[in-house]
Amino acid sequence: MPPDSPDSPLTSVGPELPDGGTVRPITRWGADVMHRPQQPVTAYDDELRSLVADMTATMYAAEGVGLAACQIGVDLAVFVFDCPDDDGVFHRGVVCNPEVTLPEGKDRRLDDGDEGCLSFPGAFTECARPDWAAVDGTGLDGEPVHYEGTGLLARCLQHETDHTRGTVFGDRLSKRSMKRLTKQHDSVAEDYPAEWPAT
Repeated sequence: MPPDSPDSPLTSVGPELPDGGTVRPITRWGADVMHRPQQPVTAYDDELRSLVADMTATMYAAEGVGLAACQIGVDLAVFVFDCPDDDGVFHRGVVCNPEVTLPEGKDRRLDDGDEGCLSFPGAFTECARPDWAAVDGTGLDGEPVHYEGTGLLARCLQHETDHTRGTVFGDRLSKRSMKRLTKQHDSVAEDYPAEWPAT
C-alpha cells in the first residue's frame, strides 16, 4: 500500500523489521497469486525471515507503508507494514496468518479516504473502510502479535489482510470507480516497468 504523505515520522513504535533483504519486482493485479487465499505460515524459520527481509526492502524501495508476500509472488499469508496512525505515530511489524477485527453497530464509522496499491501503482481512489481496525496473528518467531489503530494505519491493516485472502481493493470498488482507477493507472504505467522497484 502506498503512503498517504511523504512527511517523516516523528515517532516509531513496534519491532525493528528485518534488514539486509533484496528488492524484488512487485507482482501486479491479474497474477493468479493476487486473487486467491494465501497458504498459512507454518514454519518460523530462516526461510521466513529471509522472505520478510525481502518484503521489507521492497516495501521501502517502492515507498509504501505495507506489503504482503503475494505482492512479490509468494503464496504465503504474511505482511509487513510501517505506517502512521491519525496521530502521526508510525507503527511497524510483521503479521503472519492475520485475522482482522472491525467495529460493528454504533461503533462503526467509515473513512472514505483515498486508497492505492503497490500492485496497481500510480493510481488512487476513494474506498470506504472502517476508521479503526485491529489485527491479530503471529510474528516472525511464532509469538502472538496484536496491532490496532486509526486513520491510514487502520486502512493499511485491512488492505494487507485482504491481500492474504486474495482480495485487492479494486474488488471493493464500483465499476465506475474501478474504471477511473484503471485510467489513472494506465496513464502512468511507463513510470512503473515490470521490474519496478527492483530496477
